[in-house]
Amino acid sequence: MSDHSGPVYITAEGMDYREHEKTYKGFVKLGTIFASAAATVVALLAIFLT
Repeated sequence: MSDHSGPVYITAEGMDYREHEKTYKGFVKLGTIFASAAATVVALLAIFLT
């Protein structure tokens, strides 16, 4: 049977966690900006097309 003692990524060597965190934070920030832009466009459409 295979060993299910724990996640492999915790003990993996060569993982650059700072870079992973930086990429994740950038992704979240970009998603927030895109969501805000989409909400703004929808609000402006509702205002000007009614």
